[in-house]
Amino acid sequence: MTAPLPRFTALLPILLFLALFLGSGIYHTLQGTEFAFYQLKAPVAALPAIVLAIMLNKQPINDSIERFLVGAAHPNIILMCMVFMLAGAFASVSKSIGSVDATVQFGLQFIPASLVLPALFVIAAFIATAMGTSMGTIAACAPIAVGFASATGIAAPLALGAIISGAMFGDNLSMISDTTIAATRSQGVSLRDKFRVNAWIALPAAVITFLVFMLLSNGQHHISSEPLSPLLIIPYVVVFALAFTGMHVLAILMIGIMLAGTLGIWLSPNYSLTSLNTAIYAGFVELFEIMLLSLFISGLSLLMHDQGGMRWLVNAILALTRSLRMTGKRAGEFGIALLITIANLFVANNVVAIVVAADVAKDIAIEQAMDLRRSASYLDIFSCVVQGLIPYGAQILLASAIGKISPLALTGTTYYCWILGIVAVLSIIFQYPRLKPPASTSAQPNAMAH
Repeated sequence: MTAPLPRFTALLPILLFLALFLGSGIYHTLQGTEFAFYQLKAPVAALPAIVLAIMLNKQPINDSIERFLVGAAHPNIILMCMVFMLAGAFASVSKSIGSVDATVQFGLQFIPASLVLPALFVIAAFIATAMGTSMGTIAACAPIAVGFASATGIAAPLALGAIISGAMFGDNLSMISDTTIAATRSQGVSLRDKFRVNAWIALPAAVITFLVFMLLSNGQHHISSEPLSPLLIIPYVVVFALAFTGMHVLAILMIGIMLAGTLGIWLSPNYSLTSLNTAIYAGFVELFEIMLLSLFISGLSLLMHDQGGMRWLVNAILALTRSLRMTGKRAGEFGIALLITIANLFVANNVVAIVVAADVAKDIAIEQAMDLRRSASYLDIFSCVVQGLIPYGAQILLASAIGKISPLALTGTTYYCWILGIVAVLSIIFQYPRLKPPASTSAQPNAMAH
């Protein structure tokens, strides 16, 4: 196929999607509706955009639909959807048998009185890294953080900010996180390679965050814990360990689901195969929306790519970086950071933002001779930075609803996201970490390269 000419009009479908999604959120915010930016379901908002993309395409309608289906059925998108479903099932089953509560309570037994806030950060970080989901982590830990705040006099925004910070750390660094899968598959790099790069940026930010929360803690608190079964922690420990072995993520999640289900049936007389079935399906349902949206956005992305929209956006980002007198790899990395930041500000969902920006980010990386391991890392990092700061994002909305406080009160206490953003910008400026050339590039999948 001949390379399409750059055309701004080819981007109108995605702008329509953002206008509908953002416009609905602003309207419901003004009406005082809870979770305002999630009243219009994203897949529904994508439908008019798909229709517009087909209408704008100069090909016959049947050919346009076929191209949409080719984009939606890309093998890496199908894999991503499978990961979403199994991750949701694992989180749901683990919560239904009490593994989340047991893991949290186990950690609480060993918290010194002077380390309440940093301990909440570490507990949330561990659970989110093992689960691969920030929402599940916040749902499990936020009630405990609110209880600590009430009993100890810690400000509720600080306690919840520690939980959100830890949850975003795990969402960013976990090898079974949906954002990690989206970033690595779209850039064609391995999970372990992206983890190695990401860790050099995320871990220093986490250490600094830990120290900040330590300074903010008060040493006058008394901490109590509840009885627990240590065996319930096993599913998280096993999943966390297997994630570092190189085993396929689908196999890891299946093992986690089966192990959690077996423990539930063994340890609880009230937990049956029917309970396990219900929990697994509930997990599927929770992740169905993001799976469906991924299919829609991938198909839409191919149509816009065919019509020159992505080419126009790449040129615009590169022109901006040149106007700032940046060249080469730094220009490309700042361009990707800007691209994913803008996408996430409009979409308010870090996974969707990565799906929207992935192809353009890869084009920028290739044109500027960037290492794709770095482009994958920056996609994930800056999407998580923005997602943990915007008051209309799901994570902050969920925590604010549990804590019964304003979402705006939390944006200043999610210290990890602020610090991660600063460390990531410094890593671009100083080109840190220094990477060795990959051992082999031939085996890397050309993910989402339409």
